[in-house]
Amino acid sequence: MGCGADASPSTSLLARDIFLTPDTASIQGVVPSGATLDSMLREHGLAASVVNAAVAAAHTVFDPRRLRAPQPFALERTLDGRLRHFEYEIDPDSFLRVEPVELGSDRLRAEVVPIPKRLEHAVVAGGIGEETPSLFQAIDAAGESAELTIALAGIFAGEIDFNNDVQPGDRFVLAFERFVREARPSTYGDITAAEFENEGRRIRAIRFSPANGRPDYFDEQGRSLQRFFLRSPLKFEPRVTSRYSMSRFHPVLRTARPHRGVDYGAPSGAPVVSVANGTVVSATYDNANGRMVRVRHASGYESYYLHLSAFAPGMRRGARVDQGQMVGRVGATGLATGPHLHYGLQKNGGWVDPLREHRNMPPGDPVPAGDMDAFRAVRDAALKELEGPNL
Repeated sequence: MGCGADASPSTSLLARDIFLTPDTASIQGVVPSGATLDSMLREHGLAASVVNAAVAAAHTVFDPRRLRAPQPFALERTLDGRLRHFEYEIDPDSFLRVEPVELGSDRLRAEVVPIPKRLEHAVVAGGIGEETPSLFQAIDAAGESAELTIALAGIFAGEIDFNNDVQPGDRFVLAFERFVREARPSTYGDITAAEFENEGRRIRAIRFSPANGRPDYFDEQGRSLQRFFLRSPLKFEPRVTSRYSMSRFHPVLRTARPHRGVDYGAPSGAPVVSVANGTVVSATYDNANGRMVRVRHASGYESYYLHLSAFAPGMRRGARVDQGQMVGRVGATGLATGPHLHYGLQKNGGWVDPLREHRNMPPGDPVPAGDMDAFRAVRDAALKELEGPNL
């Protein structure tokens, strides 16, 4: 009887337990393509008046037109559509925060907050094999992300076609900077040194800043790995879907006509970069070419980037662009059957085959003679760092 009496109160208490329904909803995701701050907040259940207040508050510290896909965001709201907390990662160094001035208030405030981070140096090695047949898969298997893959491919882009040249047994090792960020995924700084063994050929890259120049990558003898033109205007070796031709069947117009450029298959929104340093001649829209950026370079060259879904910020006549700087994003504007980039190249006013022209480009300037001692010191330290992983 004693045991039974002792059990009854516990059962009674359990029966009276009340499980409260959460009064807020939390959403985490990335900004979808084409979204605005207004549309994104409305889509996730904020009341119209709250959305207006949030956009107005954000505008005091951040231009909402700078909202970019696919940057991450986090949102907490009440079930009746009031804002508790909103964060949007502007770039690797800062985020936008919008929240009530005090708990329960309908008045909102915004601030741009630096992301705490620390710099660490890392070395990673890997290889191409049956389980990792591409550079993307090999870097992923080594525990790193696609961002590092793209950076490594860019360094060796003048020497290796990563779509066609990599073979089982190829190996790589690279030393790089990693920024460890508080409560957020890590990001990357510069690759300081890299080595790639491709079909028995070993290529090394050392990052070095000449006394009166910009940082660049050089081989062990101080020769530049950079070409006057990048291999392509897309950040990773792309897929050529249509080559330069004086007579090609146009998929939209259904007639044969010259195709004075190269078409690259790429997903909508993929970054398009300038193939060389230059000056923007125009950033325009028309029914045939869609959104198009035209850039003038040295030695009589002009490059054309067609069918873009969007222009990069600052793309206006007279603006300076650096090699590798984004000029826009892949799209299907104008006469296009789907997302792709048409890349055209002129030399002294006449159209030339970009693929052939790129292959004939000479390398960039070597390390100046007066900087060779400093380069050798950087090189020796970098190569010693690359010896760390067991290849």
